[in-house]
Amino acid sequence: MTPARRYVAEGLGTALLLAVVVGSGIMAERLAGGNAAIALLANALATGAGLVALILMFGPVSGAHFNPVVTLSAAWQGRHPAREVLPYLAAQLAGAFAGVAAAHAMFGLDAYTASAHARTGAAQWWSEFVATFGLLGVVIGCTRSRPGATPFAVAAYITAAYWFTASTSFANPAVTLARSVSDTFAGIRPLDAPGFIAAQLLGAAAATVLFRWLYAENKESL
Repeated sequence: MTPARRYVAEGLGTALLLAVVVGSGIMAERLAGGNAAIALLANALATGAGLVALILMFGPVSGAHFNPVVTLSAAWQGRHPAREVLPYLAAQLAGAFAGVAAAHAMFGLDAYTASAHARTGAAQWWSEFVATFGLLGVVIGCTRSRPGATPFAVAAYITAAYWFTASTSFANPAVTLARSVSDTFAGIRPLDAPGFIAAQLLGAAAATVLFRWLYAENKESL
């Protein structure tokens, strides 16, 4: 697969992911009648279902990272070419913002509006660390032991993490930045995005160190 095709797949896949996350959040909030639990449930289920489809669709082309920390972790492990890290990150970021604009257009909203949804504090940052740590653990563990199950495992984990984390599990720097320009159910204030991203990077680094060692040990023991 040519690099150009991989970059387009990463950008398009990330755009569709954001369209799912933001669009389902808008629809859920409009239909839930003020019931935040029902809105979150709908948002989580739509995101999980979308992730399965998108990873299955784009995985054979680009690996379906859709997430800068997944790309950085893969490069750290020697499973992704270092020369393609920056193009992947650029494609993911561009795709994320394009996906937000696409979702807003579907619901008659301005392309971008700074979010007023406050998400900050130690509990939220710890939630993002845990969410990202777990996500990278699932990605590393499944790709090394049961690669065919990875799309379903990732989607199941993210669906669960919407509910067991106080932050509703962004676990993705590109998603975090793009959601800062969506003043909707899925949004996050631009002021709060750096704290989330720092926690995500730390969680991803910790998971990469631990799970790389854990699965290397298992491989050696076979």
